[in-house]
Amino acid sequence: MPLAPIALCLYLLMLPVTGMVPVLRELTGGRYPHLSDFEQHLFMSANMVGALLFVPLAGLLSDLWRRRKVIIVAALAVNAFSLLMLMQDWSYGVYLLWRFIEGCAHITALSLLMALAADQVRERGSGAVMGLVGAAISLGVASGAPLGGLIGRHGGGEAVLTWGFVLLALLTPFAALALRERAAQHDHGGLHALLRALPQNRGLLLPYAFAFVDRLTVGFIVSTLSLYLATVIGLDAGRIGLVMALFLLPFSLLTWPAGLLSRRWNPLWMMLAGSAAYGLTLAAIGYADAAHIPWLMFLGGITASLMYAPSLVLVAERSRPEHKALAMSGFNFAGSLGFVLGPLSGGALVALFGAYPPAFLIVGGLEILCVLLFLPLALRQRPKK
Repeated sequence: MPLAPIALCLYLLMLPVTGMVPVLRELTGGRYPHLSDFEQHLFMSANMVGALLFVPLAGLLSDLWRRRKVIIVAALAVNAFSLLMLMQDWSYGVYLLWRFIEGCAHITALSLLMALAADQVRERGSGAVMGLVGAAISLGVASGAPLGGLIGRHGGGEAVLTWGFVLLALLTPFAALALRERAAQHDHGGLHALLRALPQNRGLLLPYAFAFVDRLTVGFIVSTLSLYLATVIGLDAGRIGLVMALFLLPFSLLTWPAGLLSRRWNPLWMMLAGSAAYGLTLAAIGYADAAHIPWLMFLGGITASLMYAPSLVLVAERSRPEHKALAMSGFNFAGSLGFVLGPLSGGALVALFGAYPPAFLIVGGLEILCVLLFLPLALRQRPKK
């Protein structure tokens, strides 16, 4: 089964959701002028709450039915429809409900596309396959932010939603025609065995923990940092998109090489080193002047690639063949939980301190704390000379 259609679907799937980041203010305060900063953060969190609640079910059903493709196509169709509904005139509560549904559909397609790729790990190697998966996802994120900024500069938030709807409406039939899945070769043991699979596989807790913290910082970046750049630094949507691209482009371009590098280096040590450097960089952004923020974002993208690819490799290597979708769903569940808390944490910390810099310091410090907690495990696993 070729990997190219899977990688292309992953790339295109990420464009609409990340394209909204530079126009967050237009999609929230611009449409609903009386929203508080915390209420504006809810727009990002509503999407991830949907992902958080639905992703375990998506993985469980996929492994139970031994089907990936039909669920992926259905999820893409629902994702497109939800973007269409976001363009309509609703109260803010209903608006957030459609954002919630969008998150359910998006995470289902994302997790099962990742599982479809992970099905080939034993044949092609975990570093190569998961490095390509990570590169496709991160490149989609990197492309979506500047594209959203460019479209938002000329057409506003509504144009970004329209663009995302059209893209996903075209991606749905493409996935139906291009994706292939192999017949199941492993017995999952039934529903009861699937429900026990993740709790029994404690080796997955390590990449799940880092997925949680890493995505918490991403949620913080796409919400709190975006608002910080707009309200404090004074950047417009186009410039915010470019600043995000300075982080996302090196992240996306280096993810596949980082996955290949994990063949030679211990992926756990790569993840620890990348997370520590990334946490320090994120903490520094809140105290840097406008001229140095782009450089710090660029450095953050480099360090992020060193932690993301190894985490995917660890999930692929530590999951059993009959539980691939459930394992990937668990990884995305941990990430979704982090992403939900990222905007909420950012909004709460800014409200608590009345300023942005302490929020950057605390959230960046969480990455370093996670490294310190798992450092003893890495030292125990180091091979003795």
